[in-house]
Amino acid sequence: MVKLTLELPDGAFAAIKEDPAGFARELRQADAVATEVLRGPKCDAERTDLESGWGIRCSPTSAPETLKEWAIGEGETSVIAVALEKFPSVAILDDAQARRCARTMGVPVMGTLGILFLAERKGGIPSFSDAVALLRANGMFVDEKLISEVNRLREKT
Repeated sequence: MVKLTLELPDGAFAAIKEDPAGFARELRQADAVATEVLRGPKCDAERTDLESGWGIRCSPTSAPETLKEWAIGEGETSVIAVALEKFPSVAILDDAQARRCARTMGVPVMGTLGILFLAERKGGIPSFSDAVALLRANGMFVDEKLISEVNRLREKT
C-alpha cells in the first residue's frame, strides 16, 4: 500500500522504483530531503510520517559531476542521484530546473500532480480536483497549465 500525504512540500520527495504494472514497490526518500523535512514544524504531516518510519531513507553513493554542475538544491540533487543508482526509478520532483536536469540525465520524473492523477486512477484518493484544491488551500502553487494537461489525461482514461 502506498501512503499519500497531501501536505507535500514543493521540491523533491523521493525516488520510486516501479513494477511493470505501474505500482510503486518501494518508496525511497533521500536523506537530504528527510533531513529538511525533519527540521520543519512538529505538526507537519510528512515529518510525522518520517518519524514513524514511513518510507526507506537512503543516500546516494555519489552524485555525478554533471549532476552537481546543475547547481540545484541539495535535496533535488540527492533525489536524482538516488534515482540514477536505483535505476529504473522515477524521481519525484516539482522544481522545474530539477525536472529538466533529471530528464537530461535520463531519469524519468513525476510531480505532485502526476502522483495525484495516479492515486485517483488507482482509487487511492476520491478526487484529483479536491486534492489539488486542498494543496492550494495549504499554500502550494499549482500551475493552471499543468492542471489542464492532467485534466485532459483524466478525460482520456
